[in-house]
Amino acid sequence: MFAKTSAWIQRNLPTREQMERSRWIRPFANRVLRSDLWRFTRRSVPRGVALGMMVGIIVPFAQMLFSALLCLPVRANVPVAALTTFVTNPVTTPLIWILSYNVGSWMLRVDAMTVVAPVNKAMEHSEFGDMLQWLTGATVVTAFGLVVVAVVAAAISYVATSFTWRFIVAAKRKRRLTERRVRRERESDQAKFPAAGIE
Repeated sequence: MFAKTSAWIQRNLPTREQMERSRWIRPFANRVLRSDLWRFTRRSVPRGVALGMMVGIIVPFAQMLFSALLCLPVRANVPVAALTTFVTNPVTTPLIWILSYNVGSWMLRVDAMTVVAPVNKAMEHSEFGDMLQWLTGATVVTAFGLVVVAVVAAAISYVATSFTWRFIVAAKRKRRLTERRVRRERESDQAKFPAAGIE
């Protein structure tokens, strides 16, 4: 399972050359291809995952372009953000839209029960609802749900990626320290018993 996932990531992770050749990204290539946006660090990778999650769920078109451009202000990892937009695909998109409709419907019903109903008023008396509809290509209820689901998914994925990154780094560090200790013990034993070391 891990080997298949790793192979899929290697196959779909965009390279700098692919981004450079893209006619949509070419006008912004000098900014998007900056080396600091392509480094895999403990801060840029979780940001890239969260950003890719948001763009993948909210924006139904040109997801790689939007994720690459939005990496600039938040200093997120471009290839990770572009890869994470694959969270929406023909299998997952209907499920995400159904969930978003239910979440949006429930939240707007709860909001309507309050005295002020700020979300419903913002949707009716401003261009916020129209903008959401235009951006997502969905009805107001589903569009609002998509935004809520995207924000929650981005927050969860940011925290999960941060912890996973720390765990992986800690495991590598522990393995290196163990290897170094074993090597020192071996060298110490060979220094004490040179004959045994020759055998």
